[in-house]
Amino acid sequence: MKLHHLRRSSGAAATAVLLSLGVAACSEDDTDASAAPDASSERDDQGDGEDSTPDAAAQTFGDGCSQIPASGAGSFDGMVNDPVATAAGNNPLLSTLVSAVGAVDGLGDTLNGQEALTVFAPYNDAFAAIPAEDLDALVAGGQQDGQDSALYKILAHHVLPTNADPGAVTGQQETLAGDRLTVEGDPESGMTVSDGTVTATVLCGNIPTANATVYVIDAVLTGVE
Repeated sequence: MKLHHLRRSSGAAATAVLLSLGVAACSEDDTDASAAPDASSERDDQGDGEDSTPDAAAQTFGDGCSQIPASGAGSFDGMVNDPVATAAGNNPLLSTLVSAVGAVDGLGDTLNGQEALTVFAPYNDAFAAIPAEDLDALVAGGQQDGQDSALYKILAHHVLPTNADPGAVTGQQETLAGDRLTVEGDPESGMTVSDGTVTATVLCGNIPTANATVYVIDAVLTGVE
């Protein structure tokens, strides 16, 4: 399947397909927050723990940030203490992404174990826009072929091998899939990320986790192959 053949259309059933898999690659039972270095100390000169909470929320930007839970493990306060796959697994906006990651054996643990990443994380409605039959095929391929699958390539296409704040993330960026994304804009005027086929808007950016910076986006970047 060519990645660029995926088209955005109504496909709410696709979300149910992924969620029905019951994959829990990023549960707290499987991954301890200590699996990756705690980056909160790098972001907050005042220290860790409760002192980091106001700074974690204050550094984020975008209208979509209001949809992040105000408290609990999926809040800014909670996510900053967990590695990225675990943090995403606790956030209700990213449940379909987490299920997709879980379809590729070991990918959640791999992401949690990296020292520094930037993740452009499509929210649930972005996956619902992919036709159900295409998403079904991607998930089945991910389960069968793992990191040799098209699903893995698409997911890796959303990840940078550095921990980049808004000042560092703009411009041409090489992904873990070996291709490039173009990031434009700033927190004040808005930010977009494009792979040359799809351009996504950042809904909530600069979200800190223990080992990564997350930018929640409104579309799945499907690649240019």
